[in-house]
Amino acid sequence: MLIEKKNALLLTLYLLGTLVVIGQSQKPVTGHFQKIYFKEFVAIIEASADYHFYYDTIPLDSLLVSVEANNTPLSDILVQIFGQSNYRHVIDSINGVFIIPKHFPVLTSLPGNFFNLAKKISSEADTVTDAGSDPETRQKINTSAENKLYEIGFRTNQPLTGSAILVGYVKDSKSGEGIVGASVYLDSSSIGSITDQFGYYSLTLPRGRHILRISSTGMKPTKRQLIIYSNGKLNIELKDDVPTLKSVIVVAEKNSNVRRMQMGIERITIKTIKQVPVLLGEPDILRVLLTLPGVTSVGEASTGFNVRGGSADQNLILFNDATIYNPSHLFGFFSAFNPDVIKNAELYKSSLPEKFGGRLSSILDITTRDGNNKKWTGNAGIGVLTSKLMIEGPLVKNKTSLLVGGRSTYSNWLLTRLPGSDYSNSRASFYDANLQLTHMINAKNSLYFTFYSSSDKFRLNNDTTFKYNNRNLVLKWKHIFNNKLYSTISGGTDHYAYSVTGDKETIQSFQLKFDINQYNLKGDFNYTPDNKHQLNFGLSNIYYMLQPGSLKPNGIQSLIIPKTVATEQAAEMAIYLGDRITISDRLSINAGIRYALYNYLGPQQTYNYINGLPRDQSTIEDSSKYAAGKIIKTYHSPEIRLSLRYSLSDQASVKFSYNNLSQFIHLLSNTTAISPTDIWKLSDSHIKPQRGEQVSIGFYRDFPSKSIETSVELYYKRIKNYLDYKSGASIVLNQNIERDVISTKGRGYGAEFLIRKSAGKLNGWMSYTYARIELQMDDPIAGQLINKGNYYPANFDKPHSVNIIANYKFTHRYSISLNAQYNTGRPITLPIAIFNLAGSQRVYYSNRNQYRIPDYFRMDFSANIEGNHKIKQRTHGAWSLGVYNLTARKNPYSIYFVEENGIVKGYKLSVIGTAIPYITYNIRF
Repeated sequence: MLIEKKNALLLTLYLLGTLVVIGQSQKPVTGHFQKIYFKEFVAIIEASADYHFYYDTIPLDSLLVSVEANNTPLSDILVQIFGQSNYRHVIDSINGVFIIPKHFPVLTSLPGNFFNLAKKISSEADTVTDAGSDPETRQKINTSAENKLYEIGFRTNQPLTGSAILVGYVKDSKSGEGIVGASVYLDSSSIGSITDQFGYYSLTLPRGRHILRISSTGMKPTKRQLIIYSNGKLNIELKDDVPTLKSVIVVAEKNSNVRRMQMGIERITIKTIKQVPVLLGEPDILRVLLTLPGVTSVGEASTGFNVRGGSADQNLILFNDATIYNPSHLFGFFSAFNPDVIKNAELYKSSLPEKFGGRLSSILDITTRDGNNKKWTGNAGIGVLTSKLMIEGPLVKNKTSLLVGGRSTYSNWLLTRLPGSDYSNSRASFYDANLQLTHMINAKNSLYFTFYSSSDKFRLNNDTTFKYNNRNLVLKWKHIFNNKLYSTISGGTDHYAYSVTGDKETIQSFQLKFDINQYNLKGDFNYTPDNKHQLNFGLSNIYYMLQPGSLKPNGIQSLIIPKTVATEQAAEMAIYLGDRITISDRLSINAGIRYALYNYLGPQQTYNYINGLPRDQSTIEDSSKYAAGKIIKTYHSPEIRLSLRYSLSDQASVKFSYNNLSQFIHLLSNTTAISPTDIWKLSDSHIKPQRGEQVSIGFYRDFPSKSIETSVELYYKRIKNYLDYKSGASIVLNQNIERDVISTKGRGYGAEFLIRKSAGKLNGWMSYTYARIELQMDDPIAGQLINKGNYYPANFDKPHSVNIIANYKFTHRYSISLNAQYNTGRPITLPIAIFNLAGSQRVYYSNRNQYRIPDYFRMDFSANIEGNHKIKQRTHGAWSLGVYNLTARKNPYSIYFVEENGIVKGYKLSVIGTAIPYITYNIRF
């Protein structure tokens, strides 16, 4: 009799091979089991008797067991549990307990020549013989990878004792790309690993028979049956998940919220990014970030973001390890990242890995795709303002892949057609381009090359043109020394520049420029001696070259006097060591230290001021000149990283983290958002590095039966040496900026709540954040005290924030999405009185940031229509249409005052004060 399903074939052969016996001599069971999950019941039985259970945990994870046993055979207990269900049990001669669906038939005898037909199982392919056929007409049946038994290492006759190391890559079956953040766990055990940015994992496992479970966001979970003899390698391919509508997975892998070591980390995939409705239908990773707890923006049309009360410059944005200084396009309406080339993004808010440093608030680590190494494919899209194209494929199949992508805009036509004449003479354009080249030299060495370039140019109804651009190069070499140790060596250059040009040939025509260049070299090492320890160590070097500003005449008629601020240079070095320690199945600790050393370098001329007096022209004591490369000022600091996770159960855990950080570069800006005219300033002998420390605690609870995960995180942070400005401060082309800035200290605290539903026709998440950030200037030598030396709200202090993301999938082709956001208005300083002085009116202002602009609310809607899902079809198209700011609310970006005919009048500025419909079309080929 031939089994009807391939999934049951190996199970049947195994049962027959062990001479299946049901109801044989078994150790009886005694116990009171009342409303416990089946997994807990299994653990109790396996601990108290010589049984081992084999079953699919996914359909049985919510099964509750309520039975009484008093010297009762296990078979009788299992009949009580599964009597009315679609499952039954089989117990073999060595007390292996198999829970299988009732419709899986079992052979009652082996073919006479079964053992002559047995073949060694390979890791590439496996076949079994149809036992019900004549030997000469047997057909070979391909079994799935899940039913194969993979032999790892070299088989010996020695007992399988001790441990062995299993390594490999988890890859996408279609493209061959490594999958970031995939979970690789031993079944019914806490032993597991998360793949790195290349899809690589390493596990130390006991020798013997195991079941390995692998899962990743948006991919179909799978398992592998292993017998481990010694160290070995196993590469695993995952397929795209095309689930039923009752199990649509849109977020992170199951239980990752509870099992993950770090806290305050948000992982976002491109599938999640494309589901959130955004302005003009262009998927935007930074807009999705703003829907997460603890992340806010200072206002509409701003891609600068604030994390847990930190300023925009306190976020380090990495794009394949390249530093991006301005992540925005088109006045901030779009982020500078093409969504088609993004593989994964991780935002670290509290528990920062030791290898990251240089910023106080967060690390946004964006990973690009490597490119398809199996076949040539592509994506294209056209929208109201932008078009894009991405092509990828193998230069050498399964060895060398190429990915090229680009976006551009044609927004000028829209500006000329806006109602009224305010923007009729305006122009705006941008582009970004990506190139990714991946080459597998051999099994132990791989090279990765990344090139990124973006550029913006716009003019708003006047004769002044703004330009800014990013340009980044990164080369990585990954080397695997052995199954315990591997390294990633990378180097690259980062460039950001902007210019402001007066276009008309007049005596006032000018060109203002700023640029920053940095050169990076770092080595990261990962060493996994066993399952108790996972060590990370390495070092990094950054060399900064900043041109803080230069002003030149634009044209021969201009009478502008040239002016240049002296170039700044510095070197930042760091070394780090961290260890993830697994103390028990419930308790894990990550402890690490990062030591940073910073040197401010010449050539430079510095002024020395009289101690105890405000820094200005009158208090200069003397000056010093430093030659090129000469160390002017040195700062150094150890940075502690500590996090702890304690599992209360399989569905709940608590976490704690502490870290202290240093930031050696500052953003000087006269706006609350990142703008093209911002200036970056290095720490020097007068401006100290920013320092920060943060402590966090969180509770995490998952409800697997309803596909819901919840979390609550509380935090408190302190900041030192954050720069604020004196009243009337001048920032642009300031040769002595230390005279116009003041050093403040700050405190931040808050709570973040998240509820996320990851499956079903209706899915999404809802978050609420309460967050405060306050500053205090109490240094008398800086001049007049702000708010009399008391704490005052920072410009980006927004106490309350609520975000709701809801997706509803009618069918595999039709779905809708809704995005609703509310937050408290940001602080402002208002004129509160008018008085006469010397015959003219004067305005009296409130304490700094004493008032707030009106609260912000916005709702967006989108509908998505996909083409058919035929596998052999050459192209697949999809439409997305929706409305941004569905309620047409005029959210104020700022409040400003103008004196008109001797009367001071207040005005409210709304960037987007109406509903904006959009439609886009995307095609895959």
